[in-house]
Amino acid sequence: MTVVDLSDHAEEFAADPYPYYAKLRAAGPVHRVRTESAGEVWLIVGHDEARRALANPRLSKDWRISGLWDETSADNLISANMLETDPPHHTRLRGLVAREFTGRRIEALRPQVQRVTDELLDAMTAGENRTADLVDSLAFPLPMTVICELLGVPDLDRAAFRGWSNEIVAPTGAEAEGAAVQAMGEYLAELVEDKRSSPGDDLMSALIRTQDEDGDRLTPDELIGMAFLLLIAGHETTVNLISNGVRALLAHPEQLAALRADFGLIDSAVEEMLRYDGPVENATYRFAREPFEIGGLVIPAGDSVLVSLAAAADGAADRFPDPDRFDITRTAATGKGRGPGHLAFGHGLHFCLGAPLARMEGRIAVRTLLERCPDLALAPDGGPLEWLPGLLMRGVRRLEVRW
Repeated sequence: MTVVDLSDHAEEFAADPYPYYAKLRAAGPVHRVRTESAGEVWLIVGHDEARRALANPRLSKDWRISGLWDETSADNLISANMLETDPPHHTRLRGLVAREFTGRRIEALRPQVQRVTDELLDAMTAGENRTADLVDSLAFPLPMTVICELLGVPDLDRAAFRGWSNEIVAPTGAEAEGAAVQAMGEYLAELVEDKRSSPGDDLMSALIRTQDEDGDRLTPDELIGMAFLLLIAGHETTVNLISNGVRALLAHPEQLAALRADFGLIDSAVEEMLRYDGPVENATYRFAREPFEIGGLVIPAGDSVLVSLAAAADGAADRFPDPDRFDITRTAATGKGRGPGHLAFGHGLHFCLGAPLARMEGRIAVRTLLERCPDLALAPDGGPLEWLPGLLMRGVRRLEVRW
């Protein structure tokens, strides 16, 4: 079997992976590829195959069955999170957090999200300067502020946390990634202990208190893992949803004009941003519990599998007419009325618990930004875009804009 080396043309691939995914998809829905971070893995690029794989119980999220687990991995305080577990452990963890991470709690955040957005844009547009880095000014601080306030950790060292978080989701090297994981785990252990000794009405305090009918509750390690997952997933994906979405609008003036003319399109616009150039390029690793067939190939037991959410969305021509076109009027949430469409938030057991919050933040941020900056455009002297490394996140480190 031919192994496709994804490190070939790495810079071009990072800037625009979609032509490469299209070429792979034309040759078949599943491929053996070589990556810089994990060696050879299986990459699923077909939409239907991706959807089946995300919901396939024969693909585990537990690193311990992969052969890549070692004592160092076992010592990581952040590893006890539900994204890296399978049923019944995953079912138990998700059930406990879902008791507190409710739709009512998320909806109650709407005024807070609007307030934080307004404050950030007040600061961005103050003074004589009419340019800014949208990532630093809005896309990063908005979801970070909201998730910190939701969890009850407003004093989080955000500069340090941002560095660790960026290194974990878009690693620049194994040593730096390991150091970030270790530092993050130690920091969160202290944070959880502080919250245990000084509880409040926030989500983290509720998770510490919550228990099911049988008296089950999260262990100290599971609380650390949950804090890690909620903080990372609660801001990293939304940062790139906002920056990628604004970048797509600015690159398609007719779509930007349509949204300005009718902000009633904001819901479908955010769904199209998620579909067209979503914040997660590939889902986190899965591991074959046993040999299984997909896309005409047999994946051996223990092998690592990446499901490409970007390739699957781009290639869903049967669900989305002309999928390469950015069109904020399409009903991306349902895909031609045939049930769920894009896979930006995943599918199956590990569907993103925070999807409603991310959608709310994206809608409020983009609409308010366009209302406050009616002539928003890319800054002409902003320089070349610097893309996040790795295969997990899709986004840029900076996005210079003017108004």
